[in-house]
Amino acid sequence: MADYRELGKKLSNWGRWGSDDKIGTLNFITDRTIIDAGKLIKKGRLFDLSVPLGSSGPSIGGGGRVNPIHLMGITPADKSRLHGIVEPYDLIVADDWITMPLQCATQWDGLGHVGYDGCFYNHVSCDTVSTLGGSSVLSIEDIISKGPTGRGVLLDITAIRGRMLHANEEITPADLEAAEKRQNIRVGAGDILLLRTGWIQQFTVHRSAVNFWQGEPGIGLSCMEWLYKREVAAIAADNFGVEMMAPGLQTLACHCVLIRDMGMTLGEIFDLDELAADCEADGVWEFFFTSPPLKVEHGVGSPITPLAIK
Repeated sequence: MADYRELGKKLSNWGRWGSDDKIGTLNFITDRTIIDAGKLIKKGRLFDLSVPLGSSGPSIGGGGRVNPIHLMGITPADKSRLHGIVEPYDLIVADDWITMPLQCATQWDGLGHVGYDGCFYNHVSCDTVSTLGGSSVLSIEDIISKGPTGRGVLLDITAIRGRMLHANEEITPADLEAAEKRQNIRVGAGDILLLRTGWIQQFTVHRSAVNFWQGEPGIGLSCMEWLYKREVAAIAADNFGVEMMAPGLQTLACHCVLIRDMGMTLGEIFDLDELAADCEADGVWEFFFTSPPLKVEHGVGSPITPLAIK
């Protein structure tokens, strides 16, 4: 997989938006693209593309990513403890908190998440990320400046195959264009591209988080130039890592090119089934999309609740 370095060098966006740029391809999202995306709202139908945050989530502990721990801090049974703090005394109060890895469910990968050869995107040193301080330069909070919000386009690769893709099945540019042709749509500058592989059903339908992590279908390095030329703002998929990974083999070559070299934010563990069914029914595969991350200072990723509105 050594060729990803040469490919990354060819497709590099370092310096394209200035030496201090922190959001990469999200620069393709403009005031105009957001205004135009708003015009796609016709029916007022809203689709939640996330999986729930809870103890029964898809994480199985790999890389320290466990499911959220949700606890109650105050319940109605604690009213005697609240006497003198909350009035009137018969008021009912419930309060809770959560502890979780920021990348354990539906999420954005920030530009401080993956790099190689000592650098993250735009020549930012790996030394800018530390255990105590987090990411001092490429923080996930920076991407909020662009939402990410704009025109979302769903390409349904399962419809091309006629089934859920297999764990080691690679999506090629020919597949992307076949989906475009079938759906009569074209992915363009500033779009947030959503790819449906069907893989999320390992978790949502078959209820096996273990199988969900046994490799995955997804894009390969052959798609990098396609995404670059189309000026895609961000890409997300219904698997755990966007790119194809054979069981037991996680090279993250596409992560390296997309995040480190191109500066592209990646969305993972999206649930696209309900949206895909609606798009299939009405033939409309574009929509208003918005999915701001949590405003985590110095974070390299964030859980999200992405919304598609038609």
